[in-house]
Amino acid sequence: MSRPSSSTAVALLSLVLCQPACAADANWGVGGYLFASHDTEGFDTHAVAMEYLPRLRNADNLTGVKYTRRTFSQQKWKLEADQVSFMGRAIDPATANGWQLDAGLSRQGHHDMLTLDGSYHLPLAAKTGLDLFMNLDWVETRTALEQGINFAFIGASLDQGIGDHWTVVGMAGEQDFSDSVTREHFRAKVVYQPMLDSGLTLQLRYRSSYSDTANASGTYFNPAHYDEILFAAGWRKRIQGWVFRATAGAGTQHVNSDPGSDTRLLELALDSPSRGTQFIRVRGGHNQSASFGGPNYRYTYLQGEWIFRL
Repeated sequence: MSRPSSSTAVALLSLVLCQPACAADANWGVGGYLFASHDTEGFDTHAVAMEYLPRLRNADNLTGVKYTRRTFSQQKWKLEADQVSFMGRAIDPATANGWQLDAGLSRQGHHDMLTLDGSYHLPLAAKTGLDLFMNLDWVETRTALEQGINFAFIGASLDQGIGDHWTVVGMAGEQDFSDSVTREHFRAKVVYQPMLDSGLTLQLRYRSSYSDTANASGTYFNPAHYDEILFAAGWRKRIQGWVFRATAGAGTQHVNSDPGSDTRLLELALDSPSRGTQFIRVRGGHNQSASFGGPNYRYTYLQGEWIFRL
């Protein structure tokens, strides 16, 4: 296959990053993104991003470019990463059908990699949906970052509604690490909605992973086998276009042949109305699971996105 000419590349770039005149029903805007996390191993991650959005219909339908500066730190150690990426979304907020993509180039220390975070959800039938996803990124531990270890995670999930009150979801994926480790992921979830207008759901979640440890570098948590079963309750409420979501759960995990230990989960989310001159999306959470230091590893994060239409 012949390589595309420079004029073809320019034409494609113009279509992707066209000015507002390219689409009569689209405006343009700018945005910002903040992220912060902390864990019990003293590892902190902070990220700040600026977004230029030459095509902006709403928060779920846009095209643009983004620059992100990420800072990783642990005690007196610190490392910074710069990333430039293309971002695009075309999602129906009523059904969640559509796609989202964030793809670019990241540099940290003396290491470069192509990054990608993308998914595509499509309906297969009235109550059946398929989700395809792919994620390429750094492994975020001190030694893994210093060695430039990264991963590619590819998978698919299928969701099936059963009657008006039940939904079952199954997922399978493969995660390949650059240090020649392969990890297989399997997840399942059963969701019960007792009252259709209440926004309340009761959930049973199961996840397991099987990892090849023969070539493991020892720079990140990598058990040969891990599984968790978790019971959770979720709540969703819409007030004048604002959407609030909360999930809380407790469960039991097994790492290799170790005895079971407790896990905890808390997730909160707030979205402003998607159609307007401004849009705000906030996410936060706390998780207790296993890691290098044992079964009581805790991870807390907070992130937010702001989009302003010009």
